[in-house]
Amino acid sequence: MPMRSINFMRWRVAGLLLSVVVIVALPYTITRNTSTEALQASEWVTHSSEVKSITYRIAFLSRDAEAATYQIVMSGESKDAQQRLDDATKPISRLIWQLRGYTHDNADQQALVGSLETIVNGRATLMWQALWRARHDDRAGAEKALADAGKLFAIGDVLDRVVSTEDQLLARRRQAAAARSFKYKLVLGIGALAQLLLLGIIVVVSERQIGQRLRAEERESLAVRRSRQIVQAVREPIVLLDAELNTLLVNTAFAELYGIDPEEQRSRPLAELGGGAWNDGPLLQRLADVMLRDRELWDYELNQRTADGTDRRVVINARRLQQESDAPALLMTVSDITVRALVEKQVKELNRQLEGKVEQISDVNRELEAFSYSVSHDLRAPLRHIAGFAGKLERHLGEQLDEKGHHYLDVISGSAQRMAQLIDDLLVFSRLGRGAMRMQPVDMQSLAEEARALTESDTAGRRIEWKIAPLPVVVGDENMLRTVWQNLIGNAVKYTGQRELAKITVDMSRTPGGDYQFTVADNGAGFDMEYAGKLFGVFQRLHRASEFPGNGIGLANVRRIVARHGGRVWAEGEPGRGARFHFTLPASDAGDTRRQDRS
Repeated sequence: MPMRSINFMRWRVAGLLLSVVVIVALPYTITRNTSTEALQASEWVTHSSEVKSITYRIAFLSRDAEAATYQIVMSGESKDAQQRLDDATKPISRLIWQLRGYTHDNADQQALVGSLETIVNGRATLMWQALWRARHDDRAGAEKALADAGKLFAIGDVLDRVVSTEDQLLARRRQAAAARSFKYKLVLGIGALAQLLLLGIIVVVSERQIGQRLRAEERESLAVRRSRQIVQAVREPIVLLDAELNTLLVNTAFAELYGIDPEEQRSRPLAELGGGAWNDGPLLQRLADVMLRDRELWDYELNQRTADGTDRRVVINARRLQQESDAPALLMTVSDITVRALVEKQVKELNRQLEGKVEQISDVNRELEAFSYSVSHDLRAPLRHIAGFAGKLERHLGEQLDEKGHHYLDVISGSAQRMAQLIDDLLVFSRLGRGAMRMQPVDMQSLAEEARALTESDTAGRRIEWKIAPLPVVVGDENMLRTVWQNLIGNAVKYTGQRELAKITVDMSRTPGGDYQFTVADNGAGFDMEYAGKLFGVFQRLHRASEFPGNGIGLANVRRIVARHGGRVWAEGEPGRGARFHFTLPASDAGDTRRQDRS
């Protein structure tokens, strides 16, 4: 059942339930509440009558007890009068407790009942006192006690107030009951109007829902036609099969590829299409499994000869479509990957050639390692001999050697030492390009501070103003990055040697791409930007060794290290006004850890 029909049924059921509530439940509720209120009003009338009856009974018994006492005082002991007195006094306490129970929900009545109890008790006390005095021949005292009972404990006023208060409560309750009755009548009238309105709404909504359902069915039919048009327009071959793998629908691309007449509507077995292109046992078995077991067929590759006589490589995908009312169907799509297969074949050939190139590079690297070993061992021995025999020659000649001879020997020794240092630097440069990198979180702040501490040990007596900004933690090879900082900060210290106050700044910023950009700036000798390209070459120098010592390989090491970390390095300068060296490193998840500026 379409979703629109399901929603329509749900709305109708909800409307019917609401109608039942309004038409049946609401009047029943109102009638029941009205009956309950009427019964409660009747109970309150009975309740008030009971209160008044008890009050009048107390008044009667109290006065009867007073009359019996007066008779005994005035006429002497009388058995009938005594019995009358007993019959009047005994029920009064019980009646007061009943009255207190009937008025427990009204604080004013409770106060009046308390006053009534006090008065009754006071009158009873004085009457018993009058009886005692009469029995002791004190008639005057007895009469005075009876007179005091009437004066001090007048009962009439309290009784009238109890009855009056109960009458007022009853009047208010009758008014409230009348108001509720009017309200229920009003609600009942509104409910009747709501019933009529709801019935009208149900009729209108039902008509509208029927119209919407008809329009929805029309739109659904239109959507089906459009979906069929889309399937026909898709350039990827598509076919819909039944449980027996007979065609239910083929699109134009499928018909063109396998030579089927698009206007032909009859069902045909898949194995007979395309001149037997689909007569492949394993594929037909897999498609049958998809239908029977509700599986999916993904990227099944097959070589076919299509209607145009071309051998093609195709990829087949299939899945079962289960509809609520119709029998299950199999949707199969075909993708022509002939070109991709040829490309993959070419890629494999290129990979084979690349593997040969890699092997050649490996051979070259092994030769470079052999060369490095030769430089490290074979060239060092002659240099040691030159330096050693120059020293022996100087000692052998002794005083016979003049100043010029000493100069020649010093030049020989210095050149040998410089040659040995160049060999060491070349070996370091070579290892930086071939050695494996140990990637780990590296605290750039610590490396910069460490490089600063190393340079300060050789700058005793110099005035250097340091400014090192907070630097982050990056992911890289710690030893290699230590070399970068030592070279850049060492150069800044070296090339500010002729300044009275050297200023060296280390800063960090973020590039538009999010990478870290580090900068080491100084106010030293600087350089001409025309020759900036030579700075990072091996053994390239822009100043004479007599001015600033060095062999010109440190910045080459910096460039190689930064490049291996995926960054770049460049420099800016001006003769006599200092230089700024920049390098970038990729940002990572190691954290943009910052520290306070330390200078």
